[in-house]
Amino acid sequence: MELNAAQREAVCHKDGPCMVLAGPGSGKTFTLVKRIAVLTGQYQIPPESILVITFTRAAAQEMKQRYLALAGRKYTQVTFGTFHSIFYGILKWAYQLDASNILSEEEKFRLIRQAVRSVYIEWDESKAESEEELLTGIAEDIGNLKNNRIAPEAYRSKYVSDVIFREIYRFYEAERQRRKKLDFDDMLVMCLELFENYPHILRQWQQKFKYIMIDEFQDINPVQYAAIRLLAAPENHLFIVGDDDQSIYEFRGARPSIMLGFGKDYPEMKQIFLNYNYRSTKKIVDASVRVIGHNQDRFPKQFLTAAGDGEDVHVQEVRDPQEESRYVLEEIRKRHRLGIPYADMAVLFRTNSWIRPFVEACMEYQLPIRLKEAIPSLYDHFIAKDIAAYLRLGLGSRRRSDLLMVLNRPKRYISRNSIAGEEGSFEELRRYYCDKDWMQKRISQMEYDVKQIGGMTPYKAVQYIRKTMGYDDFLKEYALEHNMRMEDFQDTLEEISEQAGQFTDIASWFAHMEKCKEQMEEKWKQESGKKKKEVEQDAVALLTLHGAKGLEYDTVFLLGANEDEMPYRKAQSPSAIEEERRMFYVAMTRAKRCLVITFVNEKNGKKQRPSRFLMELLFDI
Repeated sequence: MELNAAQREAVCHKDGPCMVLAGPGSGKTFTLVKRIAVLTGQYQIPPESILVITFTRAAAQEMKQRYLALAGRKYTQVTFGTFHSIFYGILKWAYQLDASNILSEEEKFRLIRQAVRSVYIEWDESKAESEEELLTGIAEDIGNLKNNRIAPEAYRSKYVSDVIFREIYRFYEAERQRRKKLDFDDMLVMCLELFENYPHILRQWQQKFKYIMIDEFQDINPVQYAAIRLLAAPENHLFIVGDDDQSIYEFRGARPSIMLGFGKDYPEMKQIFLNYNYRSTKKIVDASVRVIGHNQDRFPKQFLTAAGDGEDVHVQEVRDPQEESRYVLEEIRKRHRLGIPYADMAVLFRTNSWIRPFVEACMEYQLPIRLKEAIPSLYDHFIAKDIAAYLRLGLGSRRRSDLLMVLNRPKRYISRNSIAGEEGSFEELRRYYCDKDWMQKRISQMEYDVKQIGGMTPYKAVQYIRKTMGYDDFLKEYALEHNMRMEDFQDTLEEISEQAGQFTDIASWFAHMEKCKEQMEEKWKQESGKKKKEVEQDAVALLTLHGAKGLEYDTVFLLGANEDEMPYRKAQSPSAIEEERRMFYVAMTRAKRCLVITFVNEKNGKKQRPSRFLMELLFDI
């Protein structure tokens, strides 16, 4: 592959700061690898003085292999790694650390779980999925706090109240320090502090790494950038490659503003724009540029394409997610019959509430699919488990586990100690509260409600549990107590109701639940257990928008292009909307020849609006 003029300029850049704006499909990895080869070959830069930083181990490994294939084995001293691996190496050298000092992600979540439960002492085991979501959010908060060097007193959590977050954070940090462990974010902060506090150590590393290259620079966070600025000084042979329009990890601490402000930090920098898109057709590129052009905080760009005009981007209106799944599955089959391998097609989603029904439809159609990420089953959500427990009670179960799961949902103030054995009964509950008339009434009302459920269709039973028995009111209280949004539960409730409406009796719905859970578990076991060569089978890739970044396919289907989904309803601020638009742009630019975007008119019985991004694409407003 020959270099184009912009790539050649980037490859031949030797000294001083340089920012390469590399749009989708512009050959940035090829350009980076060629520049390393030119530095070591043509410019005779010692390979051991070159540092190449990426954001994932896979990217670092791929770049190293491509470089060695190009330059030969005599230049193996070039250092490739992630921020964490490079900074850990420096800390290991400075403080004699070893692997036992590092807090694994699994250990980190265990500590956060302990911290959360030390605050929410009444936390119930059956809220597992809700708890997992909370733990992930708290972990993001802790990472953001450290990566932005914010004092806990000044940090605003998105998941819990400020007071609760500070208690959780104090518990987590005290326990981490007691165990003499560092988490991954600590490594970044400690390395920066090492550079700031020990100039002689900084000078040693500055003398070692004279030439620094960073890929995917749009994903850098403030701590990483501050450390790199110190390391690159005073010569500042800092070569950064990225695309501000593809910055979609703000929830992990990434700040696209750092790349946008790079020229202010380095006024003498050279800026190069890789403006040739070798991946997508002109019509796909033009459509994606129309959408991303509505963002204000970005570098303006215009692209040339090498793949011809191609077909129009197709926007398809459908009635609901079920019709959407059928439409896309038929389109996939049609294109496969025309000779497009399944492996060259991908279906992209914003959230799991959209991907789950599509996976079920794929299984019904027996379409080969490939999952990059585990998709939580709807029926593993604590709300679905609660509903299922009520339904089992309605069918006659009196297992202690079923009773305990819903005794106080809604709150009835019935003690867990009221059921002694593995089997319980409402009569046993009444005996336990024999001296309390008001509790006997509550228990009798619950018994009556459970009997009513047993004779209903699944849909009517779900509505009865939600509205008549007060389960929705319980969720509202729960959301309020735990600083969560009722809207976070609403999608799950509506999805369960939608599923219930497809069955005439509870037994057949239960059979469907078990079948879906088994199929999903088996599919993920197959995917996660495969080696790379085995995974590369002829199967359609199912991906979230985040999971699709860096990938490309002949044909891409983007589902659920509706308001509250794209952009997601939680995105309220202008900067959050811009990040959502960047995600939409990333999704569009995965397609090489064919891009199909669908939106629905209704979901779970509620009217839906097409995404504003579709309006920008179609009407250039």
